[in-house]
Amino acid sequence: MLSPTKAVAAGLLIPLLVAACTTAPTTAPAPGPAPSTAAPAPSGSLADVPPVSAQLLPSVVKILTEGGNGSGVIYTGDGLILTNEHVVRGSPTVQVGFADGQRHAGTVRAVDVVTDLAIVQVERRDLPVPRFQPELPVIGELAIAIGSPLGFENSVTAGVVSGLHREIPGTAAETQALVDLIQTDAAISPGNSGGALVNARGEVIGINEAYIPPQAGAVSIGFAIPAATAIDVAEQLRTSGRARHAFAGLEPTQISPQIAAQLGLPGTDGVIVAATVPGGPAAIAGLRPGDLILAVDGEPTRRPEDFIGALRRRAPGDTITLSIHGLDGQQRSAQVTLTDRPAFSR
Repeated sequence: MLSPTKAVAAGLLIPLLVAACTTAPTTAPAPGPAPSTAAPAPSGSLADVPPVSAQLLPSVVKILTEGGNGSGVIYTGDGLILTNEHVVRGSPTVQVGFADGQRHAGTVRAVDVVTDLAIVQVERRDLPVPRFQPELPVIGELAIAIGSPLGFENSVTAGVVSGLHREIPGTAAETQALVDLIQTDAAISPGNSGGALVNARGEVIGINEAYIPPQAGAVSIGFAIPAATAIDVAEQLRTSGRARHAFAGLEPTQISPQIAAQLGLPGTDGVIVAATVPGGPAAIAGLRPGDLILAVDGEPTRRPEDFIGALRRRAPGDTITLSIHGLDGQQRSAQVTLTDRPAFSR
């Protein structure tokens, strides 16, 4: 079950599979995890793949729904599984297949659409919990993807961490999940979603999320949600059933060449405020539809995904400074105090 959308690459509109999501059904067969405090280092080689795989395979599961299958990572020893929201979307119950061949019924306990994360509860105890590494990995270090691509359980692919803080252009109109991601060239395919991306020390550095397919001209471009985000959201979901996210109260839209020409702009870099929420943070700060956001706290916002990614790294209550090109052509700054995202908003 693949979800099509579009992304901008090299100035061209290309097809993109939003996530290494669930595959169609086939006939093929306590407290949260303690984070590592060790600082990551650019280490690891292919010689590390066999022992790390043997260590982590028992902690990665296959998740089956009526619509297909994906992967998950054991989060607590008493049966809590972490996966992607799109893997379990529309399914209050799932089947969870473990590396030892056992299969158990699972209940979807809570989901977070904004980060595309979910937790599933199974009635099984004494499960092997992997170590999660909340620090970001180093570009170039070993990355091993473990999951059930295309239904092939306990599959392992290896590569390196290719980049950090990645946003996938052109996806903001459909989902806010594809921002602030880890990029890897470890092969990720449909069914890998929700599985583990691990380093040479056997620590989970990310939850596999998406890939750009070969027909888009890509070669091994995959993405994972950083472990720090996964831990934060999972802890909120298990304690309160929902996750809090910074909310600016505006709808960011890409600048088109036509709008750039109409406003006399030098290019299409920047984000248009398409709408504001009445009484929301942006409206209170004086932003109006048609204003252009050029930067957040000095960081350029060339695309809506940049703006969403900047919010992902903030918390409700934080104040951000926006560099604005107003409808009157004047440059100004606006102080926006972020709030918690309302339940009704995207």
